[in-house]
Amino acid sequence: MRRGPTRSRRSLRTRLLVALVVPLVAVLAVVGVVSVTALRHQLVGQVDARLDAATDRSRDYTAGPGPGHGRPGDGGPGPAFLGARGQGEGTLGATITDGAVTSAGVLGARGQEIELSAAQQTVLVGLPPGGGPATLDLGGDLGSYRVVADPAPGGDVLVTGLPLAGTADAVRNLVLVELLAGLLALLAAAGVAVLVVRRTLRPLDRVAATATRVSELPLASGEVELAERVRPEDTDPHTEVGQVGAALNRMLDHVEGSLAARQESETRVRQFVADASHELRTPLASIRGYAELVRRTGGEVPADVGRAMGRVESEALRMTELVEELLLLARLDAGRELTREEVDLTALVVDAVGDAHVAGPGHRWQVDLPDAPVVAPGDPARLHQVLTNLLANVRSHTPDGTTATVRLRLEAGWAVLQVLDDGPGVPPALRSHVFERFARGDASRSRAAGSTGLGLAIVDAVVTAHGGRVELDSEPGRTAFTVRLPGATALPG
Repeated sequence: MRRGPTRSRRSLRTRLLVALVVPLVAVLAVVGVVSVTALRHQLVGQVDARLDAATDRSRDYTAGPGPGHGRPGDGGPGPAFLGARGQGEGTLGATITDGAVTSAGVLGARGQEIELSAAQQTVLVGLPPGGGPATLDLGGDLGSYRVVADPAPGGDVLVTGLPLAGTADAVRNLVLVELLAGLLALLAAAGVAVLVVRRTLRPLDRVAATATRVSELPLASGEVELAERVRPEDTDPHTEVGQVGAALNRMLDHVEGSLAARQESETRVRQFVADASHELRTPLASIRGYAELVRRTGGEVPADVGRAMGRVESEALRMTELVEELLLLARLDAGRELTREEVDLTALVVDAVGDAHVAGPGHRWQVDLPDAPVVAPGDPARLHQVLTNLLANVRSHTPDGTTATVRLRLEAGWAVLQVLDDGPGVPPALRSHVFERFARGDASRSRAAGSTGLGLAIVDAVVTAHGGRVELDSEPGRTAFTVRLPGATALPG
């Protein structure tokens, strides 16, 4: 599989800083190399000029009267022209005859001659006569020399040289100064670049902070007030950051309008459901009443009519329950305040399990309660409905013989209420939306017992209205619905 280009994970600040500092480093490096090269070339040129003068003195001294390979009364190792007037400290002189060095030396600080070693003399032999100045590394204490080989009239070759130690020191000092000055300049430039980049990107930070605050708002449901906007000074269309800020404000305006339209639509739907449920109560009650009246006068009507009226009554009862559940959900969606009082959850569990035992004698019902009663703030009727719906869910969707256990615990100020059963479990395809409205499973968790698909949706809505949460953990042989309610305490025993 072909992969696309890898994007840099560095921040914009880092990339801008690198874009400013790297060219500066390159410029400083180029300037340093050019200046060092120019200085060395100039200094070597000055040495070459002095070398030309020294070579002329050597040539004139050799061509004049007197011995050619030494000075009278001087037993020094160097040639006679080292004694010429004007030859300075460090001047190198050598005479080569028939490819062999016959005399070679270097003037010392006090005018004495220092003899060259055999290796140094061998380096001098390789110089081509009549050529231009050349740089040789003589090693030892002498180091690099600028030398020239000049043919003499008698067939000898006169070698004259001047040291490059001063040139090397000057170049070395320049390199050191450039490194220190360049480093200081680079640090100063980097500091200024950091300040400039930080100041330049500060509006972008404010835009990002606005977007972050918007992302933390609860926009999923309910009436949303989207008051966050990018400040006017960060929406200048003449700057790139201002364009981003202005685009974000336009997007937030569009989102706010869309959320308002969605909320208005949801409000109308909730109001419709609430009104329809309320209006259906009376006719459904009338249908049930007339059906019950006909059924009770069974001796005066045919048997099939009585059975039909019984079915009408049962369906009207089921429809009444559906209407009541829809009305409750509509009220919860509208944010209706629940009554708040201390609810004894322990007593609530005992009562609900007792009712479930009567309604589902084919199941085994168990309770697991703490030693001290647990109380939590809430609406007692609604919390009782939560537990009733969870137990009805077990009764409706598990076979006879299933063991159901209601467990109550107090954990760090939270009441943890669990309904567990060892039935077949919730199908995997249903687990992610089991708390949605009208969610039903397959035949193993069918609505054979008259399920409307709203029981667990009511559980979720009521628990959420109490500031808690409900969770499902299911696998074949173990299903657990866990309700967590805040603000719980234990009563003293």
